[in-house]
Amino acid sequence: MTAYKAPLDDLRFTLFDVLGAEPTLTSLQGGEGHSRDLLDAVLEEAGRLSEQLLAPTNAPADAEGCHFDKATQTVTTPKGFKEAFKQFADGGWTGLTNPEAFGGQALPGVLGTATTEIFQSGNLAWSLYPLLSEGATHAMAIHGEEWHREHYMKPIVAGRWTGTMCLTEPQAGSDLGLLKTRAEPGDKDAAGHQKYRLTGTKIFISAGEHDLTENIVHLVLARLPDAPEGSRGISMFIVPKFKVNPDGSLGERNSVAAGAIEHKMGIHACSTCVMNLDGAEGYLIGKPHKGLMAMFTMMNAARLSVGVQGLALAERALQNSLNYARERLQSRALSGPKFPDKPADNLLVQPDVRRMLLTQRAFVEGSRALLLYTALQTDIESRGVDEAARRKAGELVAFLIPIAKGVVTELAQECTKEALQVYGGHGYIAENGMEQFVRDARIITLYEGTTGIQAADLLGRKIMQLQGVGFKHFLEEISAFCQQHSADEALRSFIAPLAVATRNWSDLTLKLAERVQANPEELGAAATDYLYYSGYVALAYLWARSVAAAEAGTQSAAFKQAKRDTATFYFARILPRCLTHQAAIEAGVDSLPAIA
Repeated sequence: MTAYKAPLDDLRFTLFDVLGAEPTLTSLQGGEGHSRDLLDAVLEEAGRLSEQLLAPTNAPADAEGCHFDKATQTVTTPKGFKEAFKQFADGGWTGLTNPEAFGGQALPGVLGTATTEIFQSGNLAWSLYPLLSEGATHAMAIHGEEWHREHYMKPIVAGRWTGTMCLTEPQAGSDLGLLKTRAEPGDKDAAGHQKYRLTGTKIFISAGEHDLTENIVHLVLARLPDAPEGSRGISMFIVPKFKVNPDGSLGERNSVAAGAIEHKMGIHACSTCVMNLDGAEGYLIGKPHKGLMAMFTMMNAARLSVGVQGLALAERALQNSLNYARERLQSRALSGPKFPDKPADNLLVQPDVRRMLLTQRAFVEGSRALLLYTALQTDIESRGVDEAARRKAGELVAFLIPIAKGVVTELAQECTKEALQVYGGHGYIAENGMEQFVRDARIITLYEGTTGIQAADLLGRKIMQLQGVGFKHFLEEISAFCQQHSADEALRSFIAPLAVATRNWSDLTLKLAERVQANPEELGAAATDYLYYSGYVALAYLWARSVAAAEAGTQSAAFKQAKRDTATFYFARILPRCLTHQAAIEAGVDSLPAIA
């Protein structure tokens, strides 16, 4: 069984030293009380909960999986899940970042991102049950009516219910314009609200059916009878598992139910369901035919959270592979024995093992900085006192989301693979836990938009359609950082290559935009390499900031040296990967011939 210890020191360092979260948060609307002491206390408690309650269930729950009863169309989650969810809800975690008006604690989104990492490292499959609720409540808060929030959002925030996102259909994966689920107008309810009858099938619905809460609220994409073709004809509906009476109590069972649960490569303990709607009663949320807008409200929040899933898995894999390398005695160092009193040296004397561990550490700590940076921008966007600052933060978030989701989840594949490799053959054995991380991590590059979709969003929408407005903000910030530290001798080895990489990124983007305008096929040919290129430069910037913060901080000498060593490794061995991606981009669409 694998161990887990919440990385509180690095979380604190990233939040408070690298990103300066405390002065930023306390300057926002309603943020006067969001001090470091408060955030620290929440992180401590999240760590305790994850280490003691969630982490021990990870391997046993993966082995047990979920149980589907076809006769009753119900799902039983693994042993310990229901009790863990009750403690989680009783502790107020389900409403951590939700508005106080709906029963939440209104704590910052960046704190929610940090605690989500901790919980997902403890048990990713379990954490998906409350996680999907965040997107549902966010959509209702922005697009719903007051009675939607009163009847459906409040119980989710309280942890009595959970929420889902019902988007995908068998014939409509990423192309939602192909979906067929119908919504027919019905009668009005006792309060005069228009009801609809929804019919269709949805697939890949995480937490679509379970035994953790008394009700499940599905947010379903469907077409009204007068809907135009394509994605512009999509509407969103609230469809509860149990109907809700006017007084908020539960009524009869609605005609939405699980037809099966998927048998998956990983996250076995999360019920991924086929959901059948047979005239299910629902209510329109938002305007008719504007469901795509509401869906993206959920999707952007979910994409950031999926990036956090990659970080969470990589963090736990790193912790265990590092411990294994320290303890495993095998062979001798090439330059002679380092532990002559022992029968063999440990694995850390091998340069290639250190390469694998440093790769993991560089990606884990760099990704943590990127995700928390992005989350902090969401707080500024939603609660900033200055309109210009809110707008700029929103543009930065829009630009960074595909990088935070697409690149971080891909790097998590590399991290979990390297962690397994450190174990050698023992990593392939289930009881050692590494193979579960590899399996669990595979889904995160797929759901909420594959890596190719994130790449197309970054290059096609954020760079081409929006004229790179968020990109320009980010470049300006990096350039200002480089200029500020241009004379800093301690950062010399980082500032010069970062400045060069940033200029090259800008030049490459301009040249690529010209090529895409001349031939749209160039976009698809270059997008994924451009996504990686962007991610590597973004991480380089945050690693340089981390070294600057460590130099100015009060951490131990060992902590500071570890940051400098890992940054040096990143700049020497990881950042040059940009050259390969640049070469692939410049090869163009002609290097991708047609396949018969």
